This record gives sequence, structure tokens and C-alpha cells, in this order.
Amino acid sequence: MKTFVEWAAQLPEEVYEGLVRAVELGKWPDGTRLTAEQRALCLQAVIAYDHRHKPPEARIGYLPGGCPGGGEPQASPAPAADE
Repeated sequence: MKTFVEWAAQLPEEVYEGLVRAVELGKWPDGTRLTAEQRALCLQAVIAYDHRHKPPEARIGYLPGGCPGGGEPQASPAPAADE
């Protein structure tokens, strides 16, 4: 059985392009709005496809020069405990 990532990476290009368009517009070709869950799943599929088929600079979300601030994203500090 294929994982979601394996399945998404093997999508036909025209399906991939339809998912990109749906994410960009927030709706399906018939005009029906994507739910938040549908949009998240479509975006995950697009990212998996990009990772398999495109160089980093051509992928969705690519930032020249890397992450702003020049490093890895960092977790926020834990909130202080109430005294």
C-alpha cells in the first residue's frame, strides 16, 4: 500500500496543476470552496510532488537565501510558570 506522500509524488502533471490552482484560488474548478482540510491536503500533495520532480528553487514556497533570519526556525520559548 502506498503512503500519501508516495501517491502524491506520482500524480499526473495535469492533476498536480489542478491542485496548485485549487490551493491558489481556494476553490475547485466548479467553484465549490475548498474546506480547510481539503486545502491542507492539496498543499501537502503539491509539496510532495514538487519534492520528487522539481529542483529546490522551483518548488512551492522556495525562499532565495533560505529561511528569513538565516537559520532554522526556532520554537518559541516556554511561557513562564505562574508563581
